[in-house]
Amino acid sequence: MGKKLTEAQIERYQRDGFVYPIDAFTAEEARRYRRAMEEFEAAHGTELTRGHNFKPHLLFTWVDEIVHHPAIVDAVEDVIGPDIRLFHLSVWPKNAGDAAYVSWHQDATYFGLEPPVEVTAWVALTDASIEAGCMEVVPGSHTLGQLHHAENSEATHNLLSRGQTITVDLDTSRTEFMPVRAGQFSLHHTLLVHNSRPNLSADRRIGLGLSYIPTNVHCTSRTRLTAMLVRGTDRYGHFDDEPRPRVDFGAAERAVHADAVARFRASNAEQTSRYASAVR
Repeated sequence: MGKKLTEAQIERYQRDGFVYPIDAFTAEEARRYRRAMEEFEAAHGTELTRGHNFKPHLLFTWVDEIVHHPAIVDAVEDVIGPDIRLFHLSVWPKNAGDAAYVSWHQDATYFGLEPPVEVTAWVALTDASIEAGCMEVVPGSHTLGQLHHAENSEATHNLLSRGQTITVDLDTSRTEFMPVRAGQFSLHHTLLVHNSRPNLSADRRIGLGLSYIPTNVHCTSRTRLTAMLVRGTDRYGHFDDEPRPRVDFGAAERAVHADAVARFRASNAEQTSRYASAVR
């Protein structure tokens, strides 16, 4: 028995590469987080979607609260151990009736992490039903290793930054959907093949993808990245520390965020170039 997960859940994660649903906080707390996000969007006239959705935990105290939520970090500890950094965080909103989707991919493709022991907690701020475009996964695909991806920058409705899509033939006859309610989350392995379809529901679908790594993991990019220590100790020093935000969208917070995102994008570009050269 883990801190949060049962033995059966831990075994399923190891066997299938994912586990869901897991309770984190109440539906009312989820509505509070959603209000905070949408009030910011309304005030600044922009949605936290593609191009504006990286590392908001450095800008907003309410996202930082989720990142450190004991229910989430306990579950993460159950699968990767007690010394944990938050490597990355993305916001994944899909408006009602929007054509936005996420193509079949693996999170690990452009992360450059060694070893590839990263787990994503996908935290729902609204109900993510099958109709609303919840995650769809290929069970056990995390055991296949890194698969080939091709970029498609012209896929304007693809929420992935580079439109990256797996090019090898996949057996998608036995996929599994992972619906979660507001306040719940799922866990999936960085090599798990997954996608999500457009939101056909009457409400916005909002989720946060929290990418956690054990502190022994390093990034192979020349660019030195930042990451936030959320639990335990770091005896390795592979990343520069990210400070927790003191206020929402403050000047200091914006400066830290800009630096962290610039480094992440530089690393992503480097990994993309390296990946392209390797598969020619």
